[in-house]
Parts: sequence; C-alpha cells; structure tokens
Amino acid sequence: MRQKIKTIIAIALPIQIVLVKWIGSYPSFVEDYYSNGIYPYISRFLRLIFGWLPFSIGDLFYTALVFLAIRHIYIHWKQIKNKPLSFLKDTIVVLSITFFIFHLFWGMNYHRQPISWKLGIERDYTVEELVELTQFIADKTNQYQLELTGDTISPVHIPYTKKEIFAKTEEAYKKFEKQYPDFGYEHRSLKSSIYSIPLTFMGYGGYLNPFTNEAQVNGVTPKFRLPTVSGHEVGHQLGYSAEGATNFIGFLVTSQSTDPYFKYSAYNHALGYCLTDLYHKDEEKYNEIVTKIHFGVKQNFNELSDFWNKYETPLEPLFKSVFNTFLKVNNQKDGIKSYNSVVGLIINHRNKQSDQIQNL
Repeated sequence: MRQKIKTIIAIALPIQIVLVKWIGSYPSFVEDYYSNGIYPYISRFLRLIFGWLPFSIGDLFYTALVFLAIRHIYIHWKQIKNKPLSFLKDTIVVLSITFFIFHLFWGMNYHRQPISWKLGIERDYTVEELVELTQFIADKTNQYQLELTGDTISPVHIPYTKKEIFAKTEEAYKKFEKQYPDFGYEHRSLKSSIYSIPLTFMGYGGYLNPFTNEAQVNGVTPKFRLPTVSGHEVGHQLGYSAEGATNFIGFLVTSQSTDPYFKYSAYNHALGYCLTDLYHKDEEKYNEIVTKIHFGVKQNFNELSDFWNKYETPLEPLFKSVFNTFLKVNNQKDGIKSYNSVVGLIINHRNKQSDQIQNL
C-alpha cells in the first residue's frame, strides 16, 4: 500500500470517530436508515454466505489475524525498532479499516433506539411489581421442572444436541415472528465457538462476531442454559446491541417456544435475574420465595455455579472490566449492569399485555 493512501486512511480514523458520534446522537436516523435500512441486508448476506459452514469462520479469521500480526512483528522487528513511527502509522491504518468495517457491518446498532421505544414500554418498576414477577417466574420454573422430571428434586437435563438446540432456536424465532414481524430470522448462522473454553475462562456465554455476523455460543455451557444463550445471540444478529435487550428477546423467544425444555431454560434464566434484584431490594420476600423453589431447580443453579467456579481465573475481572468499558464507550451507559435491565423490560411488557387484554 502506498504511503499516501496509508496517510489518508490513518487521518480518516479520528474523522470516523467524530462522524459516528455525531450520527449516533440521532438515534431515530440510525433506527430508520441503518438498523432497519441497510443493516438487515448486510446481516442476511453475511449469514447466507457463512451460516452454512459447520464451523466458525469468524473464530478462524481472528486466529489468522493474531498469527499474521505476531509473524509480522517477528520478521520485521529490526525495522520496527528503527522506524517506530512507521509501525505506529501502519497500526493506525489497521485500526481505521477495522473501525469502518465494524460500524458498517454491525456497530452502528449501538446507537439505535432502545427496544423499550420499539415495543412502547417503560423500564422503571416498583418493588411490588418485582415481587409479583419473581413469584410468577418461580412458579413457572417449578412447573416446567416438575413436568420435565416427574418430581421436584431432579435437575433438568436437556436431551438435545447443540445442533438440535440451534435448529429449535430458529423454529422458536419463526413462531415469535408471527407476533412480532420485525424479529424475523432466516439463514441461520448460530454456532458453537471453537474458543468456548477461553470464553468460559473470561466469563462469557457467547458473542456475536460483527465481521461475519455469526452468533457464537459457548458450547461447554450447561445445556439447560443454551436455549436462552442462543436466543440472546440471535437477538444481537437481528441488530440489538444492548445486553438487556437481547436478554429480553432471548427470554420472550424461548418462553413462547412450543418446547418445554426451552420454556424451562427461559424461566430459569429470568429467575436468576429476578432473585438477584429482589435480594438487594427486599431480602425478606427473597427468602420467602427461595424456600418455595423446587430442589431440582436449585440443583440446576448449583450446576451453573459449579461450572463457572471451575473455570474461575484471576484475570476474569480484567476481561469483564474491558468489556464493561467497551459497552460504555459504545453508548451503553450502564455497561455490564445493562444485563440486569431485562427485569424491568419483562415487568413492563407483561403490564402492557395485561392492559391490552383489559381494553379488548
């Protein structure tokens, strides 16, 4: 690449940053012309060309980039030492190109309207509403645990393979689309990451590759949790960046599935968020509800806790801190805490549905 072209691309980086911030200050524009404009075509195209592959091309792409970067530094180390400014310029060129592709292929979704605006619901809720939802979720979790195991003491074990879970996730989205046409999902690109173990050490259940639009699931996660994780990652594919929003989408899709294992996964996942929230707001009610949760449900919670504890590493807080900063930089002011906003979304969505039924 000629030096003049490199200079232009390098100078373009700060211009791009300012431009993204400026466009991002107009979420309605982003919603209309990017998230509901060009992005769906980009997403479907990438899923069409990469989704049929049985492995993650995105993971291999990252591997190749790291290998080539290390190789380049090793081979040209003397040149880099002698001309550090030239190396810095090359690095900025790579960052500029990456920044452009990231925001074109997916990243502008960080600046769209929130899902609460999309569905016409609020986020705020009272402690009384939280107690009511937690009791409801706990009852539904108990119901499906008993239905699937035949007793109250056995944990739920999903009998499907990961591929079957991914296929059933696509089926669940097709059912969900009938109620919410904007959430149509075709050309499935949902895969188990080849870096599932490293993801576990970092404390992540999955991620969306923004450059290939592959939804990557942590394949070593306990199976009873995979349906909601899969639904969550597909939510990112559909253009929703906020973690609370995709937790909410994952809950709605899996809880409205016809499969009882998916329903259990949805309510079990939501119960964890509700109990955590309730513990900090009304410990007495928290203890009251916990005593009524089936032992089998608690066994699944213990299974998940043991899984994460097994892979706990001193570096996990660092990874979480980096991701937290990344979210805040990309218009998610609550950072990792945004995962918990699913509780308010579920409460207000239920309230809206209740009001609609009463007005019929």
